[in-house]
Amino acid sequence: MADEPSTLHLTDPRAMRALAHPTRIRLLGELRIRGPQTVGMLSEIIDEAVGSVSYHLGKLAEHGFVREAPELARNRRERWWRAAHARTDWEPVDLLDDPERRLASDLLRRAVLQRYVARFEAYLDAEATLDPAWVRGTTSSDSFLHLTPDELVELRRELSELGARWQARSNPDRPDARTVTLIWQAYRGPQ
Repeated sequence: MADEPSTLHLTDPRAMRALAHPTRIRLLGELRIRGPQTVGMLSEIIDEAVGSVSYHLGKLAEHGFVREAPELARNRRERWWRAAHARTDWEPVDLLDDPERRLASDLLRRAVLQRYVARFEAYLDAEATLDPAWVRGTTSSDSFLHLTPDELVELRRELSELGARWQARSNPDRPDARTVTLIWQAYRGPQ
């Protein structure tokens, strides 16, 4: 949630537009999942040129999404980067009266959605090669509910609490632990 110290709460439309670039979303995600990385490591992970990765990291740093980790460098030429926060969020309702911020939020949400789709497609491509123990826990579902606006806010809070509970339980240092993606959406559907 936004009051966590490791959450960056976005209000600046320039920062939203900067993060909306697919390469930047991917770089930030890799730093959050894998921890600090060098430009060269990130270049290999996302299959982008070192110069391109450096440029995009600079743009992310300019808006506070990432920061350098010089204490990890073995020499003056090596540049390490880390995510500045574990999460990024923003309140769409706070942006409704500001066309620039609303458009930037929409652009960012669409870019995030495209990243979600790409990650899920990559999972589907690899699913047949996974240990069945991992596939057994996989789920995709939807529910169509009939709620009031207050109930939708309550559902949002409960989903956030559930995600936070599992995040607190998460520990990448356990030998059998692997990255698991949890995504949820709750919104009023079209009429």
